[in-house]
Amino acid sequence: MADEAAIEALAALVPATLRALHAIEFASRHLSPQTLPQIVETLAGRNDDLAPALAASRALDWPGRLAPVRDHLERAAAFAEETIQGLRAAPEAPQPIVAAYRSLRGYPRACEALYPLSPFLRPVGHFFLEQPARSDADLQARLAAADPTREGVGFMHIGGPSGTRGAFSLYVPEYYDPARSWPLVVALHGGSGNGGAFLWSWVREARTRGFIVLAPTASGSTWSLMEPEIDGPLIDRMASGVANDWNVDSSHQLLTGMSDGGTFTYVIGLDAACRFTHLAPVAASFHPMLMTAADPDRVRGLPVHIVHGTQDWMFPPEMAQGAERALRQAGADVTYREVADLSHTYPRDENARILDWFLPTPR
Repeated sequence: MADEAAIEALAALVPATLRALHAIEFASRHLSPQTLPQIVETLAGRNDDLAPALAASRALDWPGRLAPVRDHLERAAAFAEETIQGLRAAPEAPQPIVAAYRSLRGYPRACEALYPLSPFLRPVGHFFLEQPARSDADLQARLAAADPTREGVGFMHIGGPSGTRGAFSLYVPEYYDPARSWPLVVALHGGSGNGGAFLWSWVREARTRGFIVLAPTASGSTWSLMEPEIDGPLIDRMASGVANDWNVDSSHQLLTGMSDGGTFTYVIGLDAACRFTHLAPVAASFHPMLMTAADPDRVRGLPVHIVHGTQDWMFPPEMAQGAERALRQAGADVTYREVADLSHTYPRDENARILDWFLPTPR
């Protein structure tokens, strides 16, 4: 009877949690000061099954052997519920958009709690894959054959707990094979963010396509934009350490980032000593003075993929347009994407395009 009750609890809580996480992704992608009221209206009533399912699970006497499953699932559900409630309450806060962004911090915490269940619960495993790959039999076979408990795979925090200043978070696909080289994506968070949270913007794609993600946390509250010698060498040491411990493809190393992270991608990515082969700044600020410090030989032929929102209220799209012109004139190989409905937020739906550009052939 206890097993049956636990199965019923799982059958209710898993889909409710995943629906909530998808709703949070939708809200995050479309969030802006102007759209917040519409987002709250869209969320109303759509995730009302999560709180009852969580309460029912907490009230249940689960079998002892399922305690780890219960712990991961209930923590993920609680973070998702907290995030949904925070978004709904944001319009009444003194600074609504700040409250909305703050509430989104629950999303990566929910993902981190939920991810260990991905090898065991098919809906969870599918959530952490790109949608077209969920029916890929070869990928499913690789994942099924992989040991998620072996050392050096999955997500990990190095140098301290998630979000520790000057430390980093890392994801290595569970089917990692040291016999071949693996592309590396280094993803820089925005101002006041941290690598432990921003990592989850890329795990789904990394698990699907087979590459390593390194997400550093700035040594200060944001990247040292005016003093690149602080965080620049830090990022390089992190990438070098990963390349020492895992087989990294030196010809496919992408530096990308959101907002201040995108700006810092320009700052260190245009330097002659930069190790990264591709740059993909997103929603970034750009000043023409950056080009005066850039190395001409480094910029010439450098693959750069710029993504910016037409509706960006923090860094107007004219900044990105200026970056495109300046880089093209300097000889860079520029791909420019201006997204009509995008504000100043991270567009996870652009990851696939960035990766198709960065990794043009299947891995």
